[in-house]
Amino acid sequence: MVRPRLLVVSMSLPVTAKRVGEESWSFTMSPGGLVSALLGLKEFETKWIGWPGVDVHDAVGKKALSIALAEKGCIPVFLEEVCDQYYNGYCNNILWPIFHYLGTPPEYRNDSAITYQSQYDAYKKANRIFFDVVKEHYQEGDVVWCHDYHVMLLPQYLKEYNSKMKVGWFLHTPFPSSEMYKTLPSRSELLRSVLTADLVGFHTYDFARHFVNACMCILGIEATSEGVVDQGKVTQVAVFPIGIEPERFIKTSELSEVSQYMKMFKNDFAGRKLILGVDRLDTIKGIPQKYQAFEKFLEENEEWRGKVMLLQIAVPTRNGIGEYQKIKDQCHGLVGRINGRFGSISSVPIIHLDCSIDFNQLCALYAITDVLLVTSLRDGMNLVSSEFVACQNAEKGVLILSEFAGAGQSLGAGALLVNPWNIKEVSTAIGEALNMSPEEKERKHQINFQYVKTHSTQQWADDFMNKLNEITTNGELRTGEIPNELRQHDVVQQFSKSKNRLLILGFYGTLTMPDTNQDRRGDGMNLELHPQLKERLKVLCSDPKTTVVVLSRSEKSRLDQNFGDYNGMWLAAENGMFLRHTSGEWVTKMPEHMNLDWIDGVKHVFKYFTERTPGSYFETSETSVVWNYQHADAEFGRAQARDMLQHLWAGPISNATVDVVRGSHSVEVHAVGVTKGTAMERILGEIVLHNKSMNTPIDYVLCIGSFLGKDEDVYTFFEPELTKKTRSSPDTGNGFPKKVSSRVVDLNGENYFSVAIGKTHTKASYFLDSSDDVVQLIHKLCSHNNA
Repeated sequence: MVRPRLLVVSMSLPVTAKRVGEESWSFTMSPGGLVSALLGLKEFETKWIGWPGVDVHDAVGKKALSIALAEKGCIPVFLEEVCDQYYNGYCNNILWPIFHYLGTPPEYRNDSAITYQSQYDAYKKANRIFFDVVKEHYQEGDVVWCHDYHVMLLPQYLKEYNSKMKVGWFLHTPFPSSEMYKTLPSRSELLRSVLTADLVGFHTYDFARHFVNACMCILGIEATSEGVVDQGKVTQVAVFPIGIEPERFIKTSELSEVSQYMKMFKNDFAGRKLILGVDRLDTIKGIPQKYQAFEKFLEENEEWRGKVMLLQIAVPTRNGIGEYQKIKDQCHGLVGRINGRFGSISSVPIIHLDCSIDFNQLCALYAITDVLLVTSLRDGMNLVSSEFVACQNAEKGVLILSEFAGAGQSLGAGALLVNPWNIKEVSTAIGEALNMSPEEKERKHQINFQYVKTHSTQQWADDFMNKLNEITTNGELRTGEIPNELRQHDVVQQFSKSKNRLLILGFYGTLTMPDTNQDRRGDGMNLELHPQLKERLKVLCSDPKTTVVVLSRSEKSRLDQNFGDYNGMWLAAENGMFLRHTSGEWVTKMPEHMNLDWIDGVKHVFKYFTERTPGSYFETSETSVVWNYQHADAEFGRAQARDMLQHLWAGPISNATVDVVRGSHSVEVHAVGVTKGTAMERILGEIVLHNKSMNTPIDYVLCIGSFLGKDEDVYTFFEPELTKKTRSSPDTGNGFPKKVSSRVVDLNGENYFSVAIGKTHTKASYFLDSSDDVVQLIHKLCSHNNA
């Protein structure tokens, strides 16, 4: 059986290349679980596309390197012409600092050739080079998995080339809050490109939430529980915490060589408690904060002086860059000061190593460590924490973990979480860890060990690929088919053949005048029924074979105002939360325990923005609040809507169970589950209860509306294949039937018409241009009735 192919695309290949001759190369495999996991996906034949880590300018060298890498399942991307401004410039000088909350660096002042724009141009060109290589090697059915901020434009290039290509994108760093991300000059282009992927993955829920919020605030698009919806295209956003290869660390820790190292280190440390730090020498790792906290601990705990030591392994990165030399000098200065204050002839409190160490030695250190101290100021995950947990053996140590490391959400239950900026808090945690009882250490260790053992790197890769496969094979999560223009003749012909008809009509944009003709009154819209429909709808309602339902987000008073004098019509206000037949009273269909405490807070925010956005207004109903800016300046209105969303999420709805719906010129907040599709079950049950003598199933449904995306579930509710099943209806305690039998509805592909007004990205099967077309259609239906 031929395995499907996976094309992994990242900045770097999993091998380090070194030229040893004109046409010969040697390679060193990069260590780490990520490489093993991606190359070890058993159900895929994996090819890795990336930069080989060296500049190759001659054609002979490029050809020889490509041939040699092919034997290792790797494909090189040559970036010589743009590498400096792409990698050192846009990736590491602009994106990396913003993603780690360090802010946007100033423009280069000493070189007019290096600007934001020149670096972004290099970034775009590099992503095009990556695309060209993927396109050259892509085969139909391949899955493309893009990794990290280096290739954020690649998903869009791939989808433009082949819209059916299966594309995933995963970010290995933090994704910043929208307030930080919005400082990026190319913020919108990068977001829109990433959203063309089928699946977007992050390490933690915080990072995923920040990404979704950025899409809402900057692009002004709709978020759902699954991800982001942009012009009908659903991009799933999900969380996949990466792990390590636990068995590698566990087995290494059991080697006799490692046991020898453990004995040697214990002897060298002369009985002192060991606090260990293992970090890249990087501005985000918080090494200076770690030293300051340790200094504070020694100041306040004289009894521990000479009995505890801090060993910091600071692996060098990006040598030669000014900022990294500064952090190195700062660390050395702190170490000298602290050792000078608290050291003695026989020992010093801090040993700082500017180097990496042998893997077996590292595992030995992990195994004998009393406290692992992680003080990252911002970290995508920080797998050092997991490595420490995997190597712990007889006497368990304690993990002190920064709450700003992604691992804090995974290992926090078995760690002491700290704010690394709070020196006193970290100092106190050091004391707590050193004095912790063996029982408590064992308890915390077991919590984290079970997590580390079951959440391996391999599991991470499997989870992502399974989710991507699920999404791309599930048609319901893909963009809907472009609907056909409604043939009104077919609608009328089927109407004439039927014996029990159900017409479900939206109100605003469906039965009202087109938007351009709407009059405004005061702070809102004059939502009045189209004058040419008043008498014609009454004719349809008087037909015993026809049931008419007006299903709207409008409040009860609005529907009463327009339809209160009709006979035989059903009114469903606030998306079916309130229902009445025009011959009776309103019935509440709201769930008993629905919490609406958030409404007052939302109204305050909407009022604030209404006062500051000329031409806007907001309307409140019992279960929702809508802010509309369609008569405001378009650009200013969109900007205000983006700011409003941030105010809402930070304040009144931060802990509320609500849905936020972003329309083309509106923002709506409503209770979760308040959609037209969920209301149809209740409406059908009420209709059956009212027409107890109904012995003919509904054999014709016409559903027309200008609905928001979340309300389009009403179109799929009546799909013929669904009506074959028995539908459940909640028991409201008011005598309504618990079941609506499939005998109530008898539809097929010819007698069900779902129609969207004015849009072609929809779940509906058909579309009409405007409410004027609805007027024509209802006129034809009435004419048939009178014939």
